[in-house]
Amino acid sequence: MYFKSKIVMRDPENNHRYVQVLAAARELFWKHGLKRVTVEEICREAGVSKMTFYKFFPNKVALAKAVYDKEVETGYEKFKSIMENENASPLEKMEEMLLLKLEGSNDISPEFMHDFYANPELGLLPHVEEKSREIWIDIIKDFKKAQQQGWLRKDFKPEGIFMFLSKFFDILNDEKFMELYGSPQELVMELARFFIYGIMPREGTLKK
Repeated sequence: MYFKSKIVMRDPENNHRYVQVLAAARELFWKHGLKRVTVEEICREAGVSKMTFYKFFPNKVALAKAVYDKEVETGYEKFKSIMENENASPLEKMEEMLLLKLEGSNDISPEFMHDFYANPELGLLPHVEEKSREIWIDIIKDFKKAQQQGWLRKDFKPEGIFMFLSKFFDILNDEKFMELYGSPQELVMELARFFIYGIMPREGTLKK
């Protein structure tokens, strides 16, 4: 029994209870944010005991980081699939990316956005920023490859977009700026539309 527990801890993603906890936490965090959700609620939603929960996670914040990491990695896999789709036109790829962003932010509550990006008490922002830097290294490489292939403008700088988006967390804390939008999701989609259609090659410049 002890040996089995060590295996679970070493490779948790292959354990169905770990997956259940992650899925339950994602659903609850998306709806209510992190602060309002308890470990008991997560366990009840996942159908596991608190003992099982603590086999995988020392606390709720560690679980939140795992949920966030999984979401980012899944999103990047979908993004990569879109970028490598040779049967889609540049415009179709960009529209698929916009839909992907919409799907990813559609059910997120304002509480989630605040807890993950703007609540210093929970201390998640440094983790979010670090994960963003890691994933953007790969995204920048993908964008530069697309520039070489000719379906993104050669004069657009992917690094510049990353630097701009790194200020997104500050924007969320700017009450006057946020008053322009009905919700954080609306702001996310506004930025997505701007960058997706703003980095398209000008008409007539695509390689045949």
